[in-house]
Amino acid sequence: MISTSDFRNKLIIEVDGEIYSIVWFQHHKPGKGGAVMRTKLRNIRTAAITERSFKAGEKFPEVDLEQQKKQHMYSDGDTCHFMDVKTYEQITISREQIGESVKFLKENMEVDVLYLKGEIIGVELPIFVELKVTSTVPGVKGDTVSSTMKPATLETNTDVQVPLFINVGDVIKVDTRTGEYMERV
Repeated sequence: MISTSDFRNKLIIEVDGEIYSIVWFQHHKPGKGGAVMRTKLRNIRTAAITERSFKAGEKFPEVDLEQQKKQHMYSDGDTCHFMDVKTYEQITISREQIGESVKFLKENMEVDVLYLKGEIIGVELPIFVELKVTSTVPGVKGDTVSSTMKPATLETNTDVQVPLFINVGDVIKVDTRTGEYMERV
């Protein structure tokens, strides 16, 4: 059993029959009542982020997940093709199974494919990926490097908000958990 005191980022837990990965957690002790653990959980199957609080000391069953390194080869239509980096075995996973993470998946990227009892339940990308900006509106002369943002399309056809100084051809680092711009590479 896993207790709330064992929480850490990327820990996999089962809550109400669903499997989640902990994205963020915080121990909170209000003035009245018992301590609680605030969390942001990412559903492994759907990639949806949920905020949830648990009582301190609450216990959860351990999840026996197997992770295997795979390399994304290519995508066609509704499927993505991966190759095992050790055995060179190829598998196909639907975009639906990958979830929101598919927006940041590019060719030759190494990912962790998650298996539960031999069944593929999801794909876990690296926390940060470097992607090239393929189109964006130019920054206007006189604009400052402030918190003003503009839309940019990345090489994976995903739109993110970037600072005004980012131009077409720049490579940026994006957080795959939130889809936010982190820095220019």
